[in-house]
Amino acid sequence: MSISVEAKPLYVPPLEEVASVLQNGLKKNFAEVHVSVVECPDLSQEPFCLEGKGLCGSPRLSDVGGVPHLLPSPLKDKVYNIKELAASVDLPEAFVIGAGAGPHEYIGVNSELMANTLTGKTASNGSRVAKIDSSGNNELLKLPESETGCSLMLNMFACEGRTGQVLRILAKKRTGSLNFVTCLRQALTDHYGDKAVGLGGTFRMVQGSAKCHVMPDFSSSPISCEDELNQWLRFFELPSPMVFLSTLVSRDPGMDLRLEHSHGYGKEYGGHYHYDTTPETVEYQGFYNVAEFMYRVDRPKVTHSFGRN
Repeated sequence: MSISVEAKPLYVPPLEEVASVLQNGLKKNFAEVHVSVVECPDLSQEPFCLEGKGLCGSPRLSDVGGVPHLLPSPLKDKVYNIKELAASVDLPEAFVIGAGAGPHEYIGVNSELMANTLTGKTASNGSRVAKIDSSGNNELLKLPESETGCSLMLNMFACEGRTGQVLRILAKKRTGSLNFVTCLRQALTDHYGDKAVGLGGTFRMVQGSAKCHVMPDFSSSPISCEDELNQWLRFFELPSPMVFLSTLVSRDPGMDLRLEHSHGYGKEYGGHYHYDTTPETVEYQGFYNVAEFMYRVDRPKVTHSFGRN
């Protein structure tokens, strides 16, 4: 299937500068904050256990499809393969992480995807999906090596998976109203204004719990507003520890982007991150890198702005 691809360079400030901006922004929302530039730890090891070692080497973001492919009615023919999506961002041998909708043709129902894939000669797949089981419970499944599909939408960070300098972000005890990811994004927006700065990476919720949702199977009737969407989604309070795969961009440079998107999983559950529910005890540890480019793949022809929280 031939799909459209747009690309724009992002503003890439020095990592030390970004660390300072994030430190100042997070301090408005968390009691304990430490943001620094460090050598990326081996993310393929505990406690992250991702497919790639690091977040460096040609870092880029891609917004594939989008919520308009799901709402008001799902376009079930919008199916993608992460291997092909890596090639679409000019990085055929890539470490890809991100948040999207699972491969419904394989799973059999709609689901939340936690993408975690190496493409190319050393290909491997650690992606997971969270779905609603027949009893209405949150069920986590690890996808087989050969299943690198996704549906409808994917917000992905891609790089060469190399080690190198990255941002290390620690935040404890939330004092403000913003969630962890929104706080990062808002700090960048406030400081950089019209310049679009993008981050991709992973974070752990070490302590506390988070409100997350899992999409049930596709709705038989159109969903046309936030209220109808929230009635359809299934919400859960999920306990730590959890690993999240995360993308964000400070502003939309005219590409109809989803500005932030994070999915995560624990031992037997997963979902789309909204916010922590335990501000007094929550603790986050994250590693992010600054993206050099933003790609827009298969941009929806008809768009709207709801359902992007």
